[in-house]
Amino acid sequence: MALEMSGSYDIPAPRAKVWAALNNAEVLKAAIPGCEALEMVSDSELKAVVVAKVGPVKAKFKGTVLLSEMEPPESYRISGEGEGGIAGFAKGGASVRLTETESGTKLDYTADAQIGGKLAQLGQRLVAGTARKLADEFFKNFAEAVGEGTAAGE
Repeated sequence: MALEMSGSYDIPAPRAKVWAALNNAEVLKAAIPGCEALEMVSDSELKAVVVAKVGPVKAKFKGTVLLSEMEPPESYRISGEGEGGIAGFAKGGASVRLTETESGTKLDYTADAQIGGKLAQLGQRLVAGTARKLADEFFKNFAEAVGEGTAAGE
């Protein structure tokens, strides 16, 4: 099953700060819903453990996250692949673009995901709804973490 989503968020912080946070494992770990572990293996690769619940199926995904197509401080692609045991697998990515605005930074993203196994049998609407909720939660957490201590007009 394949999913696609996109969205944009206004983050009340300068673009350089947002870019740095997008490349910081601690910030990403705190922002990813259900993330139990996230560690930088190199400048562009991270190892992750994420627990996700989709309807009645709860799974622990272990996998890798890669950062590519880097254009600092403007854009990059983040992609990952995870195995969730009998629940199945998930892989996907997002292209992220940062634009400076009067109040800080606008983050636009386009994401795609493929899932298989038990998860794919749950139905597109349930899975797509959960994916959208997780993406919103991630960007809300991320915006709050990055925007902390940044006064408007900085």
